[in-house]
Amino acid sequence: NLLANALKFTPPGGRVVLAASNSTDGSAEIRVSDTGSGIPAEQLPRVFDRFYQGEKSRDQTSQGAGLGLAIVRSIMRLHKGRAKASSAPGRGTVIVLRFPPAS
Repeated sequence: NLLANALKFTPPGGRVVLAASNSTDGSAEIRVSDTGSGIPAEQLPRVFDRFYQGEKSRDQTSQGAGLGLAIVRSIMRLHKGRAKASSAPGRGTVIVLRFPPAS
């Protein structure tokens, strides 16, 4: 879902980057970033809500149900991790998944 969203909202010639890293404390992080249209600040707090679709999402030809990021957040909670989004309109979006150290 994260890659599909990044590709969907990034224009031709833009960049989508998938990166993974681990910390000295044993936690791991997956980061998906793009140079797409970005998400307005007032919409950002709701992107992980079930059925929420921002204005740009509703304008796309291949619409979804607004469940993808909610499912991502639920899966991260099951793993005792976190999902976080940051964005700037016209500059792109970064989604970070942080997994706790393995027990």
